[in-house]
Amino acid sequence: MTVPFLNLTALHAPLKEEMLKELEEVLDNSSFILGPKVQNFEKAFAEFCGVEHAMGVNSGTTALYMALLALNIGPGDEVIVPAMTFVATAEAVRYTGATPVFADVEEGRFTLDPALIEKCITPRTKAIMPVHLYGLMADMPAICAIAEKHGLAVIEDAAQAHGADIDGKRAGQWGDIACFSFYPGKNLGACGEGGCVVTNDAELAHQVQVIRDWGQEGRYNHVRQGFNARMDGFQGAMLGIKLKHLDKWTEARRSLGAVYRDQLADVAGVSMQTVPGDCRHVYHVLAVQVENREEVQKGLNELGIQNGIHYPHAVPHLKSFESLGHSFGDFPVAEQLGATELSLPMCPTLSEEQVVTVCESLKQVLGGTAS
Repeated sequence: MTVPFLNLTALHAPLKEEMLKELEEVLDNSSFILGPKVQNFEKAFAEFCGVEHAMGVNSGTTALYMALLALNIGPGDEVIVPAMTFVATAEAVRYTGATPVFADVEEGRFTLDPALIEKCITPRTKAIMPVHLYGLMADMPAICAIAEKHGLAVIEDAAQAHGADIDGKRAGQWGDIACFSFYPGKNLGACGEGGCVVTNDAELAHQVQVIRDWGQEGRYNHVRQGFNARMDGFQGAMLGIKLKHLDKWTEARRSLGAVYRDQLADVAGVSMQTVPGDCRHVYHVLAVQVENREEVQKGLNELGIQNGIHYPHAVPHLKSFESLGHSFGDFPVAEQLGATELSLPMCPTLSEEQVVTVCESLKQVLGGTAS
């Protein structure tokens, strides 16, 4: 049995007729940039997140950039970010001219370690940007308490955490502002690029609306530096359809995640992300840690089990960040995660039988790679 890592064709198949109808409607009324489909989606997504404002933009990376600019973060400022994340988190900080300051992640949870934040704070620190990695939220109560103590903004990178929560309080509700990605493979994915900024702060929302549209307050009234960062009508239409199915898809992911945890609970050489009891994991990525990862991947591939890595390197060790002067050993948890993380198939269209096949295949491969 070949088990796909992600099957968007199967996910979209039941929705295809509705999606094509919506695309035709956008085409017929020529609402290609922002427009009613985007506005309707923004309203629905704000309600989904439990916030007052949602602003659609053209990517998750742009969402991070817009949030930073709305907070007036720029050259000379510092933003604390986790050492293990997708590179966009730190690059968005650099786009503004500010400096990303890396802190290690928590053992097991793999999100920004609150115990390491305060030692990173300097007079130049303006914000903390926790990442909800793999679908599990960072320790937001602790992070927000530190931010309040030091007068810092909190920007949630929720690109992988649509619908995740802590004690019922969803991703997007904790920080001053939060950012989502709708890259096609995300739990809520566009049919192309897309992103969103959400907040309860009316002034921050206004600033994002202005910045994403060339800094305009009304046509040709450019009041600050801005960018062409608007969501297009086709993506707004597609996201509006898919959002209606997100809760169902999330429960499917969580059910499959439970099967993985049951199947792999006592398997030597495999560890999984630790989920605190107050957290609702939405399983954007099914992450395990294994030794001899390259051999394990080879064995899984031979058995038809697609897989991936998220991510192979701690961000501060990437060549593009070498000017910051970090050395191996500075971020031991992130470094170990980069060396051992393996992503297994996870998609709402998978069956329990397929997940069991993945787990049995992993056990078979581990039996052949044990040292």
